[in-house]
Amino acid sequence: MSDPKRYELRGVSASKSEVHQAIKGLDKGLFPTAFCKILPDVAGGDSDYVNLMHADTAGTKTSLAYMYWKETGDLSVWGGIAQDAIVMNLDDMACVGITEGILLSSTIGRNKNLISGEVIKEIIQSTAAFCDMLTDHGIDIHLAGGETADVGDIVRTIDVGFTAFARARKSDLIINTIKAGQVIVGLASYGQSNYETEYNGGMGSNGLTSARHDVFAHRYADIYPDSFDANTPREVIFTGTRELTETISIDGQAIPLGKLVLSPTRTFLPVLKRLLDDFRPQIHGIIHNTGGAHTKVKKFAPGTRVIKDNLLPIPPLFDLIQKESGTTLEEMFQVFNMGTRLELYLDEAIAQDVISVIQTFGIDAQVIGRVEAADAAEVIVKHSGEVLTY
Repeated sequence: MSDPKRYELRGVSASKSEVHQAIKGLDKGLFPTAFCKILPDVAGGDSDYVNLMHADTAGTKTSLAYMYWKETGDLSVWGGIAQDAIVMNLDDMACVGITEGILLSSTIGRNKNLISGEVIKEIIQSTAAFCDMLTDHGIDIHLAGGETADVGDIVRTIDVGFTAFARARKSDLIINTIKAGQVIVGLASYGQSNYETEYNGGMGSNGLTSARHDVFAHRYADIYPDSFDANTPREVIFTGTRELTETISIDGQAIPLGKLVLSPTRTFLPVLKRLLDDFRPQIHGIIHNTGGAHTKVKKFAPGTRVIKDNLLPIPPLFDLIQKESGTTLEEMFQVFNMGTRLELYLDEAIAQDVISVIQTFGIDAQVIGRVEAADAAEVIVKHSGEVLTY
């Protein structure tokens, strides 16, 4: 069965074509090539300021967290889910230069029959702890409460989302001006930064429907029927061979596969705060490889050919997913970050200085490619002898 067909049967889309079609023609804000939509300063009415509002969730990662929690009793995975949903908002906003004046509100919908109060407590307390960590690294963020609702009639297990708002000086914004001659510095999504407490597999919050069904064994379909849509054909439900608690050795650590796939989406905010303080005028673009993964930059770099021919090593997690799923390398780079989840576009002259700063946080980084002029936006990924063109 081809990958696109398998995704379709599972009720998801690698390209989000229907979503893009639905929003086609909508106002793109004050700066169309900015990574986030930027609005006039409705809150303050000052032409020198702008407003941003961003909403996102942890997606179907919560379904895998539910399975792992039920299997092991490990509540900590729910703290990771809170981080996932927060980072999908804040790191997007950081791509336009936002690291202060941030208000954050949660929206949690749960099936009370399956998700206990201790899970809600873990999510809420972990939200506060994660924001405290960001504050310690100079990020100005404030929790504004939120809504937690028991909506079992419409939510199978739990949905965790956040909405973030910020007001910023227009002159402080990073507007993508990606053009020929620039190089790309890639930041690793895997490993253990000096602000993380354990190894991170690099998963992020994209491609989870594919990852959990392709990696884990079919027996989980009978054990956890609430972890998937009952309308999905059984032949695409949990088609892998691996167990949630089966371990893999990485850097001398035995890590359960369930926790590896559930690795919390790494935030790059502490790094970006430092880089923006030191290099803001010299950073010409920041791309967060979330939905669309390595093709994401196409939306923000018209008239360019982005060539990625020196990527960071692909970590064990993505090798595992590809081997279990049989997915082509072309599809993998369109669905998963493959170990490189943030890209900085800048002049080659400052690349090594930027990399040196990133590495002080315990995060791998290197020049992964370059930008050339082209008639239309194009991305070329070169890896393992293959040339992938998007």
